[in-house]
Amino acid sequence: MNQSENPSAPGKVTFTDFLRARTKFIIDPIVTFMARYRLSPDLLTVLGVVAHFFFAWLLAIGQMQWAAVAMFFIAPLDALDGALARKLGRKQGGFGAFLDSTLDRVAEIVLFAGFILYYVAQEDTVMLGVAYVAITGSLMVSYTRARAEALGYSCKIGIMSRVERYAVMMFFLVLNLPQVALIILAVLTYFTMGQRMFHVWQQSRHRAEA
Repeated sequence: MNQSENPSAPGKVTFTDFLRARTKFIIDPIVTFMARYRLSPDLLTVLGVVAHFFFAWLLAIGQMQWAAVAMFFIAPLDALDGALARKLGRKQGGFGAFLDSTLDRVAEIVLFAGFILYYVAQEDTVMLGVAYVAITGSLMVSYTRARAEALGYSCKIGIMSRVERYAVMMFFLVLNLPQVALIILAVLTYFTMGQRMFHVWQQSRHRAEA
């Protein structure tokens, strides 16, 4: 049975998977070096959140392009904690995975706080509202996948997963167009939530018919 006949089959390769495969030659030597000195993947996870306070500060003071540069060089380090955990032979799905997933959400909240503080200072209530929709949409994209997988469904789909959200932000921030980034995120995160809900609904129908 092919995937179109079985909605619960593994999804197509995502953009995140594509990037992970294409950057493996960069990540592997770094991870091997870290593993040699038994560095903690959890420490990398925490440092990633701390970096987001720096991103948020740059956004809050209106340094959009510098925020994009900082995100471009620092945010990809987020990929190292999971790779390091695997290199060290840590059990998949343990506390480290829980910590990583939880702090990823905290990092996004901190990041969007930078936009909110900026638009508060600008007294721009419209963009404040857009920023609110964008952050709630981002959190719901993550929640739908977590909840679906907790129920045994696959949910690794959608056009605006975490990597895509950061790519959109960096692209438009470097152009000094934060409002465009937030509008796109506000619309497409909720669209992605809808995609995931529909995907899970298809799988639930398949289960009921099996």
